[in-house]
Amino acid sequence: MQGRTSCYVLQDEKIVLFEPSASPSIPHILEGLEELKIPLEKIAFIIVTHIHLDHAGGAGLLLEKCRNAKLIVHPRGAKHMADPTKLIAGAKSVYGDEFNLLFDPIIPIPEDRILIKGHGEILKIGKQSYLTFYDSPGHANHHFSIHDSVSNGIFTGDTLGIFYGEFLHQDQEFYLPSTSPTQFNPESMLQSANMIEALNVNKIYFSHFGVCHYPQLAINELRKWLPQFLDIACNTLKVHQEKGFHQICKAVEVELKKLVFSELKKQTIPNDSKIYKILSADLSICAMGLVDYLNKCLERSEK
Repeated sequence: MQGRTSCYVLQDEKIVLFEPSASPSIPHILEGLEELKIPLEKIAFIIVTHIHLDHAGGAGLLLEKCRNAKLIVHPRGAKHMADPTKLIAGAKSVYGDEFNLLFDPIIPIPEDRILIKGHGEILKIGKQSYLTFYDSPGHANHHFSIHDSVSNGIFTGDTLGIFYGEFLHQDQEFYLPSTSPTQFNPESMLQSANMIEALNVNKIYFSHFGVCHYPQLAINELRKWLPQFLDIACNTLKVHQEKGFHQICKAVEVELKKLVFSELKKQTIPNDSKIYKILSADLSICAMGLVDYLNKCLERSEK
Protein backbone atom coordinates (compact mmCIF):
# COMPACT_ATOMS: atom_id res chain seq x y z
CA MET A 1 0.00 0.00 0.00
CA GLN A 2 1.32 3.42 -0.94
CA GLY A 3 2.51 5.56 1.95
CA ARG A 4 3.02 2.74 4.44
CA THR A 5 6.79 2.14 4.56
CA SER A 6 9.44 4.82 4.12
CA CYS A 7 12.65 4.18 2.19
CA TYR A 8 15.33 6.81 2.81
CA VAL A 9 18.51 7.60 0.86
CA LEU A 10 21.54 9.51 2.17
CA GLN A 11 23.90 10.82 -0.50
CA ASP A 12 27.44 11.62 0.57
CA GLU A 13 30.81 10.17 -0.40
CA LYS A 14 29.06 6.86 0.16
CA ILE A 15 25.39 6.39 -0.69
CA VAL A 16 23.23 4.68 1.94
CA LEU A 17 19.70 3.33 1.55
CA PHE A 18 17.52 2.63 4.58
CA GLU A 19 14.66 0.14 4.79
CA PRO A 20 14.30 -1.76 1.49
CA SER A 21 10.84 -2.88 2.62
CA ALA A 22 9.20 -6.02 1.20
CA SER A 23 10.05 -7.51 -2.17
CA PRO A 24 6.90 -6.22 -3.94
CA SER A 25 8.12 -2.69 -3.11
CA ILE A 26 11.49 -3.09 -4.84
CA PRO A 27 10.27 -1.99 -8.32
CA HIS A 28 9.05 1.27 -6.75
CA ILE A 29 12.38 1.79 -4.99
CA LEU A 30 14.25 1.20 -8.24
CA GLU A 31 12.01 3.70 -9.97
CA GLY A 32 12.69 6.25 -7.25
CA LEU A 33 16.45 5.74 -7.48
CA GLU A 34 16.26 6.25 -11.24
CA GLU A 35 14.37 9.51 -10.74
CA LEU A 36 17.09 10.63 -8.32
CA LYS A 37 19.69 9.64 -10.92
CA ILE A 38 21.44 7.34 -8.45
CA PRO A 39 23.23 4.48 -10.22
CA LEU A 40 22.57 1.19 -8.46
CA GLU A 41 26.27 0.29 -8.50
CA LYS A 42 27.02 3.45 -6.48
CA ILE A 43 24.98 2.34 -3.46
CA ALA A 44 27.45 1.29 -0.76
CA PHE A 45 25.18 0.21 2.07
CA ILE A 46 21.60 -0.94 2.56
CA ILE A 47 20.49 -0.72 6.19
CA VAL A 48 17.57 -2.49 7.83
CA THR A 49 16.53 -1.31 11.30
CA HIS A 50 15.27 -4.82 12.03
CA ILE A 51 14.53 -7.99 10.11
CA HIS A 52 10.72 -8.07 10.04
CA LEU A 53 9.81 -8.72 6.44
CA ASP A 54 8.00 -5.43 5.86
CA HIS A 55 11.38 -3.76 6.49
CA ALA A 56 13.95 -6.30 5.35
CA GLY A 57 12.14 -8.82 3.16
CA GLY A 58 13.18 -7.09 -0.05
CA ALA A 59 16.85 -6.75 0.92
CA GLY A 60 17.99 -9.84 -0.97
CA LEU A 61 16.19 -8.81 -4.13
CA LEU A 62 17.58 -5.27 -3.96
CA LEU A 63 21.12 -6.50 -3.30
CA GLU A 64 20.94 -8.49 -6.53
CA LYS A 65 20.46 -5.14 -8.30
CA CYS A 66 22.98 -3.19 -6.20
CA ARG A 67 26.00 -5.35 -6.82
CA ASN A 68 28.47 -3.30 -4.74
CA ALA A 69 26.27 -2.79 -1.69
CA LYS A 70 26.51 -4.52 1.66
CA LEU A 71 23.60 -5.08 4.00
CA ILE A 72 23.98 -3.64 7.51
CA VAL A 73 21.95 -5.44 10.16
CA HIS A 74 21.67 -5.88 13.93
CA PRO A 75 23.86 -8.66 15.41
CA ARG A 76 20.77 -10.69 16.31
CA GLY A 77 19.37 -10.46 12.79
CA ALA A 78 22.32 -11.34 10.59
CA LYS A 79 21.89 -15.13 10.56
CA HIS A 80 18.23 -14.80 9.61
CA MET A 81 19.06 -12.65 6.60
CA ALA A 82 21.47 -15.35 5.43
CA ASP A 83 18.91 -18.07 6.11
CA PRO A 84 15.38 -16.59 6.24
CA THR A 85 13.61 -19.92 6.89
CA LYS A 86 12.45 -18.97 10.38
CA LEU A 87 11.51 -15.46 9.28
CA ILE A 88 9.29 -16.86 6.56
CA ALA A 89 7.64 -19.37 8.91
CA GLY A 90 6.97 -16.67 11.50
CA ALA A 91 5.46 -14.29 8.98
CA LYS A 92 3.25 -17.01 7.51
CA SER A 93 1.87 -17.72 10.99
CA VAL A 94 0.83 -14.07 11.27
CA TYR A 95 -0.23 -13.20 7.70
CA GLY A 96 -1.50 -16.60 6.51
CA ASP A 97 -2.80 -16.66 2.95
CA GLU A 98 -1.69 -13.07 2.33
CA PHE A 99 1.99 -13.94 2.77
CA ASN A 100 2.87 -14.41 -0.90
CA LEU A 101 1.06 -11.23 -1.95
CA LEU A 102 2.80 -9.17 0.74
CA PHE A 103 6.31 -10.62 0.85
CA ASP A 104 7.27 -13.05 -1.91
CA PRO A 105 10.08 -13.61 -2.86
CA ILE A 106 12.43 -13.75 0.13
CA ILE A 107 15.98 -14.18 -1.16
CA PRO A 108 18.82 -15.34 1.16
CA ILE A 109 21.76 -12.96 1.39
CA PRO A 110 25.36 -14.25 1.06
CA GLU A 111 27.22 -13.92 4.34
CA ASP A 112 30.06 -11.98 2.72
CA ARG A 113 27.59 -9.21 1.88
CA ILE A 114 26.32 -8.84 5.45
CA LEU A 115 27.88 -6.29 7.79
CA ILE A 116 26.99 -6.33 11.50
CA LYS A 117 26.93 -3.16 13.61
CA GLY A 118 26.69 -3.23 17.40
CA HIS A 119 25.60 -0.62 19.93
CA GLY A 120 27.66 2.57 19.68
CA GLU A 121 29.47 1.60 16.49
CA ILE A 122 30.01 4.26 13.84
CA LEU A 123 29.92 4.13 10.04
CA LYS A 124 31.69 6.98 8.26
CA ILE A 125 29.99 7.94 4.99
CA GLY A 126 31.66 11.30 4.30
CA LYS A 127 34.40 13.61 5.51
CA GLN A 128 32.16 15.07 8.22
CA SER A 129 29.25 12.64 7.98
CA TYR A 130 28.76 9.48 9.97
CA LEU A 131 26.06 7.16 11.27
CA THR A 132 25.91 5.85 14.84
CA PHE A 133 24.09 2.62 15.66
CA TYR A 134 22.10 2.20 18.88
CA ASP A 135 20.58 -1.04 20.14
CA SER A 136 16.88 -0.23 20.58
CA PRO A 137 14.80 -3.28 21.54
CA GLY A 138 11.14 -3.23 22.50
CA HIS A 139 9.50 -3.83 19.16
CA ALA A 140 12.03 -6.60 18.43
CA ASN A 141 15.28 -7.85 19.94
CA HIS A 142 17.02 -7.57 16.57
CA HIS A 143 16.41 -3.83 16.30
CA PHE A 144 18.74 -0.89 16.19
CA SER A 145 18.20 2.81 15.52
CA ILE A 146 20.65 4.89 13.50
CA HIS A 147 21.63 8.49 14.20
CA ASP A 148 22.68 10.74 11.33
CA SER A 149 25.29 13.32 12.33
CA VAL A 150 24.42 15.82 9.60
CA SER A 151 20.69 16.22 10.22
CA ASN A 152 20.78 15.21 13.89
CA GLY A 153 17.97 12.86 12.96
CA ILE A 154 17.45 9.22 13.87
CA PHE A 155 16.03 6.28 11.94
CA THR A 156 13.93 4.46 14.54
CA GLY A 157 12.24 1.69 12.56
CA ASP A 158 9.30 0.61 14.73
CA THR A 159 10.84 1.25 18.16
CA LEU A 160 8.83 4.44 18.70
CA GLY A 161 5.80 3.10 16.89
CA ILE A 162 3.99 4.36 13.82
CA PHE A 163 3.62 7.92 12.56
CA TYR A 164 0.29 8.28 10.75
CA GLY A 165 1.10 10.91 8.17
CA GLU A 166 -2.46 10.72 6.85
CA PHE A 167 -3.33 13.31 9.50
CA LEU A 168 -0.78 15.89 8.38
CA HIS A 169 -3.09 17.57 5.89
CA GLN A 170 -5.33 18.35 8.85
CA ASP A 171 -2.43 19.84 10.82
CA GLN A 172 -2.60 16.95 13.30
CA GLU A 173 0.08 14.56 14.53
CA PHE A 174 -0.96 11.00 15.38
CA TYR A 175 1.27 8.20 16.67
CA LEU A 176 0.64 4.73 18.06
CA PRO A 177 2.91 2.01 19.47
CA SER A 178 3.75 -0.98 17.30
CA THR A 179 3.37 -4.05 19.52
CA SER A 180 3.54 -6.81 16.94
CA PRO A 181 4.64 -10.38 17.82
CA THR A 182 6.78 -12.13 18.85
CA GLN A 183 9.42 -10.12 20.70
CA PHE A 184 7.40 -7.11 21.86
CA ASN A 185 8.49 -5.96 25.31
CA PRO A 186 7.00 -2.76 26.77
CA GLU A 187 9.74 -2.21 29.35
CA SER A 188 12.45 -2.41 26.69
CA MET A 189 10.43 -0.18 24.38
CA LEU A 190 10.21 2.57 27.00
CA GLN A 191 13.90 2.23 27.83
CA SER A 192 14.74 2.63 24.15
CA ALA A 193 12.49 5.70 24.00
CA ASN A 194 14.37 7.16 26.97
CA MET A 195 17.68 6.56 25.21
CA ILE A 196 16.49 8.25 22.01
CA GLU A 197 15.06 11.15 24.01
CA ALA A 198 18.47 11.67 25.66
CA LEU A 199 20.08 12.07 22.22
CA ASN A 200 18.05 15.28 21.76
CA VAL A 201 17.50 14.74 18.06
CA ASN A 202 15.87 17.24 15.71
CA LYS A 203 14.03 14.68 13.58
CA ILE A 204 12.74 11.13 13.69
CA TYR A 205 12.75 9.21 10.44
CA PHE A 206 9.88 6.78 10.96
CA SER A 207 9.72 3.65 8.84
CA HIS A 208 5.94 3.90 8.99
CA PHE A 209 5.66 6.61 7.66
CA GLY A 210 7.61 9.79 7.09
CA VAL A 211 9.67 12.42 8.91
CA CYS A 212 8.63 13.70 12.32
CA HIS A 213 9.83 17.20 13.22
CA TYR A 214 8.55 17.01 16.80
CA PRO A 215 10.49 14.16 18.43
CA GLN A 216 9.36 14.93 21.97
CA LEU A 217 5.73 14.78 20.91
CA ALA A 218 6.25 11.36 19.31
CA ILE A 219 7.95 10.01 22.44
CA ASN A 220 5.26 11.45 24.69
CA GLU A 221 2.58 9.81 22.57
CA LEU A 222 4.28 6.43 22.94
CA ARG A 223 4.30 6.90 26.71
CA LYS A 224 0.63 7.82 26.64
CA TRP A 225 -0.69 5.00 24.46
CA LEU A 226 1.48 2.05 25.50
CA PRO A 227 0.07 1.69 29.05
CA GLN A 228 -3.47 1.95 27.66
CA PHE A 229 -2.77 -0.83 25.15
CA LEU A 230 -1.40 -3.01 27.94
CA ASP A 231 -4.34 -2.32 30.26
CA ILE A 232 -6.80 -3.27 27.54
CA ALA A 233 -4.93 -6.48 26.77
CA CYS A 234 -4.64 -7.44 30.47
CA ASN A 235 -8.32 -6.83 31.19
CA THR A 236 -9.47 -8.61 28.06
CA LEU A 237 -7.24 -11.60 28.75
CA LYS A 238 -8.75 -11.96 32.23
CA VAL A 239 -12.26 -12.06 30.78
CA HIS A 240 -11.45 -14.44 27.92
CA GLN A 241 -8.64 -16.51 29.44
CA GLU A 242 -10.38 -19.80 28.70
CA LYS A 243 -10.52 -19.08 24.99
CA GLY A 244 -7.89 -19.81 22.35
CA PHE A 245 -5.12 -17.44 21.30
CA HIS A 246 -6.79 -16.13 18.15
CA GLN A 247 -10.12 -15.57 19.90
CA ILE A 248 -8.41 -13.59 22.64
CA CYS A 249 -6.50 -11.56 20.06
CA LYS A 250 -9.72 -10.72 18.27
CA ALA A 251 -11.31 -9.57 21.54
CA VAL A 252 -8.27 -7.37 22.28
CA GLU A 253 -8.39 -5.98 18.75
CA VAL A 254 -12.03 -4.98 19.23
CA GLU A 255 -11.22 -3.10 22.43
CA LEU A 256 -8.17 -1.41 20.90
CA LYS A 257 -10.32 -0.18 18.03
CA LYS A 258 -12.84 1.26 20.47
CA LEU A 259 -10.07 3.15 22.24
CA VAL A 260 -8.30 4.47 19.17
CA PHE A 261 -11.37 5.16 17.06
CA SER A 262 -12.90 7.20 19.88
CA GLU A 263 -9.82 9.43 19.67
CA LEU A 264 -10.36 9.82 15.93
CA LYS A 265 -13.94 10.89 16.56
CA LYS A 266 -12.70 13.55 18.96
CA GLN A 267 -10.43 14.81 16.20
CA THR A 268 -13.43 14.90 13.83
CA ILE A 269 -11.93 12.37 11.40
CA PRO A 270 -14.76 11.46 8.97
CA ASN A 271 -16.13 7.90 9.04
CA ASP A 272 -15.13 7.27 5.43
CA SER A 273 -11.46 8.12 5.99
CA LYS A 274 -9.04 5.42 4.82
CA ILE A 275 -7.25 5.72 8.15
CA TYR A 276 -9.83 3.44 9.78
CA LYS A 277 -8.92 0.59 7.44
CA ILE A 278 -5.19 1.19 7.96
CA LEU A 279 -5.60 1.28 11.73
CA SER A 280 -7.74 -1.86 11.71
CA ALA A 281 -4.92 -3.80 10.08
CA ASP A 282 -2.28 -2.36 12.41
CA LEU A 283 -4.32 -2.92 15.57
CA SER A 284 -4.97 -6.53 14.60
CA ILE A 285 -1.20 -7.15 14.57
CA CYS A 286 -0.75 -5.12 17.77
CA ALA A 287 -3.31 -7.29 19.53
CA MET A 288 -1.38 -10.45 18.64
CA GLY A 289 1.83 -9.03 20.07
CA LEU A 290 0.16 -7.88 23.28
CA VAL A 291 -1.47 -11.26 23.92
CA ASP A 292 1.72 -13.11 23.04
CA TYR A 293 3.67 -10.95 25.51
CA LEU A 294 1.14 -11.44 28.33
CA ASN A 295 1.01 -15.20 27.74
CA LYS A 296 4.80 -15.36 28.07
CA CYS A 297 4.60 -13.37 31.31
CA LEU A 298 2.05 -15.84 32.66
CA GLU A 299 4.21 -18.80 31.66
CA ARG A 300 7.21 -17.32 33.46
CA SER A 301 5.20 -16.62 36.61
CA GLU A 302 3.94 -20.21 36.72
CA LYS A 303 7.45 -21.73 36.59
